Parts: sequence; C-alpha cells; structure tokens
Amino acid sequence: EVKLVESGGASVQAGGSLRLSCAVSGVGAEDYVIGWFRQAPGKEREGIACIRRRDGTTYYGFSMKGRFTISADRGKNTIYLQINTLQTEDTAVYSCAAGPFFNDRPWVQVGLPVGRYDYWGQGTQVTVSS
Repeated sequence: EVKLVESGGASVQAGGSLRLSCAVSGVGAEDYVIGWFRQAPGKEREGIACIRRRDGTTYYGFSMKGRFTISADRGKNTIYLQINTLQTEDTAVYSCAAGPFFNDRPWVQVGLPVGRYDYWGQGTQVTVSS
C-alpha cells in the first residue's frame, strides 16, 4: 500500500524559505512519479512540480518556475519541495501525490494533472504573513 506523509509546513514571514518533505512508502521498485501540489483557501488545487522516482527527472509547472525546487534523497524515499522568497500568495495546504510513470506520454500530460495521481498525503499547512 502506497503511503505519503508530508511535513515541514509552518507559519513564516514573507521573504523567508521553507523546505517541505514527503515521506514515501509502499512503492517498492515501481516506477512512480511523485508530485507536489497546493490548494489555497477558496481556490482549486494546483500542481507545482513532480519528480520521477526512478531516475530523478523533474518537471515544473510553468507558473512555478524560479522559487520552487523539487528534489529527492538518494533512495527516493523522501521528496522535498524547497520554496524560496515566500509570498503571502503561497499560503496553502501543500500535498504530495504518487502515480505510475508513463514513458509514452509527455510530461505536460502526466506530470501535474491532479486526476493522474492515485495516492495522496494528508497535506501540510504553509502560512505566510506580511
């Protein structure tokens, strides 16, 4: 059974940084993609970035370029999301998700669409104040 547990959310001042963690278990040697998403109050969930567990290939949402960095430990059991220069607009619940990798489909189709992921964590709250 695939399990995802996020951590690292906090209340911070604008301009600060955070590194969120996603602990992944139950995937074994399967070729999974792990994605980071967020949902702000009153808004729909949006994709940030994802990483292919097998080889570390990353993909970023176009609007997320610059301040967000996704990475993984060597065993690919922990997926990180580094957020720099936090803004009040970054306030949201951040969640990680897992789904199988499809090598016959482009990243734009399978990287960040919410419906493409099968398993989700409970989320971790990030609150940014001015």
